[in-house]
Amino acid sequence: MEEQVLNTHNADLQLSAANRSHYPDDDLPEIALAGRSNVGKSSFINTLLGRKNLARTSGKPGKTQLLNFYNIDGKIRFVDVPGYGYAKVSKTERAKWGKMIEEYLVHRDNLEAVVSLVDLRHAPSKEDVQMYEFLKYYEIPTIIVATKADKIPRGKWNKHEAMIKKALNFDPADDFIIFSSETRVGYDAAWDSILGKL
Repeated sequence: MEEQVLNTHNADLQLSAANRSHYPDDDLPEIALAGRSNVGKSSFINTLLGRKNLARTSGKPGKTQLLNFYNIDGKIRFVDVPGYGYAKVSKTERAKWGKMIEEYLVHRDNLEAVVSLVDLRHAPSKEDVQMYEFLKYYEIPTIIVATKADKIPRGKWNKHEAMIKKALNFDPADDFIIFSSETRVGYDAAWDSILGKL
C-alpha cells in the first residue's frame, strides 16, 4: 500500500476495547503499537497522522488501559496497546493488561505487524526484551522504533542503536527505525516500513 493513497489526516479513534468481543468486526489490516508507558507512543501516533492530540499524550504514564483502535482513512487501523512497565499500577492490573495484550496479539487475524517502541537513550528494559521475545516467539512481524532521538547527539545514534540491538538479540530481518516526534526524523522510514507490512 502507498502512503499517497492513504489520507493520513483522515483518522479518528474508532473504539476502545477491553477484550475480543469489543474488537471491530471487519477485515481492515491492523498495526499494533506497543511500548513502555513513557516511551512516546501517543506522540509517535500523532506525528505519523499529522495531528496534535488524536492520541492523548499524558503526563501520567499508564493512562491507556484499553486497546485503542484508530481508523485511518477507512483503509488501515493503528491499535494502541496499553503501555507496560509502569510501577504505580497494581500487580493485578498489570496481569489484566498482560492478558488483554496477549489475547489481542496472539489471536487477532487482522494484525499485520507490531511497532515495538523503545527509548533510544537507554538500554531496553526487561519488559522491552520480553515483548520482543514474545513477538519473535509468535512470529509476528515486528518493527523496532527507537524514540526520542532528538535527545541524543546524532553522532551517538549508532552506538545507542548497537546497544539496543544487542540487548534485544535483534533479528536483522526486522526493521529498526530511529525516530523523533520533535524533529520528525524517521517519519518516512516509519511509514515505509508500516505500509510495507500490509
